[in-house]
Amino acid sequence: MSAFNLATMHLNRRHALLFLGANAWAMRPAWADAPGSAPGRLVLVFLRGAYDGISALVPHGDAQYYKLRPSIAIAQPDGGASSALALDKLFGLHPAMAGLLPLWQQGVLAAIPGAGSPDSTRSHFDAQHHWETGLPGSSAAGAGWMNSLSKLYGTERSALGVGEANPQILAGPQAVQLVASGQAATRAGALADTRTREAILKMYAANPSLAQSAQAGADSRMQTAATLTQAQTEAAMAAAPQAMASAPDKDQAIQQAANNGAPPVQGLALDAQNLGTLMAKNRQLRLGFLSAGGWDTHLNQGNTTGTLANNLGNLSRALLQLRRHFSEPHDVVVVASEFGRTCAENGTRGTDHGHGNVMWVMGNAVAGGRWHGQWSGLAQGNLNEGRDLPVHHDFRAVFAQILAGTQGVAREDTERLFPGYRWDARLDGLLRA
Repeated sequence: MSAFNLATMHLNRRHALLFLGANAWAMRPAWADAPGSAPGRLVLVFLRGAYDGISALVPHGDAQYYKLRPSIAIAQPDGGASSALALDKLFGLHPAMAGLLPLWQQGVLAAIPGAGSPDSTRSHFDAQHHWETGLPGSSAAGAGWMNSLSKLYGTERSALGVGEANPQILAGPQAVQLVASGQAATRAGALADTRTREAILKMYAANPSLAQSAQAGADSRMQTAATLTQAQTEAAMAAAPQAMASAPDKDQAIQQAANNGAPPVQGLALDAQNLGTLMAKNRQLRLGFLSAGGWDTHLNQGNTTGTLANNLGNLSRALLQLRRHFSEPHDVVVVASEFGRTCAENGTRGTDHGHGNVMWVMGNAVAGGRWHGQWSGLAQGNLNEGRDLPVHHDFRAVFAQILAGTQGVAREDTERLFPGYRWDARLDGLLRA
């Protein structure tokens, strides 16, 4: 981030707070009066483009699944390389996500198969806006809910976004840290040049406050680049060579629009490493956001091979990377997408925009090794509009459970964060007692 943008962010934050004044609601965390009881860290991995949840969490025990998907279904568990990995009698794991099976077996990974936004839109852009502002059905401009949540932590910056330039979920008056995707995060840019940096800082010399902000921004950018360069070098030296398959680009134009600025999923594991490195180094950072595009699989989706399988493999590697960094008692990683996909395959061996979807939750505080909530099956009469998974559980209710159980956020504050949501008692077992 340039010094100019950093200074502008500080001005925007200060002016917004002055304008809001007494009308600004201020959440007070339950742990604020209990020294030594700091909350865990929360990381959201958002899959832009609407990923196909029932290919990741395969309902192999539902015969209707195979009728709806004659060419793209994942085979029932039989021990073969092309079959689902049995989790229980109903669900299995896509074989490309086999690396996550030990986490399921250890009880630190769980799934919610009927979650999503209660709004029925099939527009990527509207649905993503709803998820990021926490206001399903509203297209009004507003702060991202993670930006609002970051006020809880009482530090100048408590939220970090890696990958996207300006994710809506982090937009708002609270200052946040944003880092570029992949190798770009290791480049300090123009600020690395001493003369350029001095010229920029000289612009603000007449205003001590702006000069201080600009200097902090320059130092932060260079320190971040140096930290990630070292971490990436060490990881590359330690890791065994691994070829990562790239997704076909037959529907690249469609996917690019649905990605809404998110980087490709092929780089998600590196972004996860960067996020983990920075949040480990700066313990004031409590909220993390990652995103990846490429999930809008309208054609040639594939089953155990192809576009979706490649994407799920990359997602699995990223989650394993996050697990290495976020394994403290109250750390939680959540995987979500703006909506699901149709239960039946279409005429081009893909799937179209749907409604409900599968969310994943990972962490030591999670009651893992099982799925949570309601599942009503794939019979047509149980589907949304006869074609999609229904949304039994509002995504905000999922986050409410996590915020209350691992972040110490009071229920009344969650209701301010997510206006109109209702506590969902069916998810009360999501976290360990």
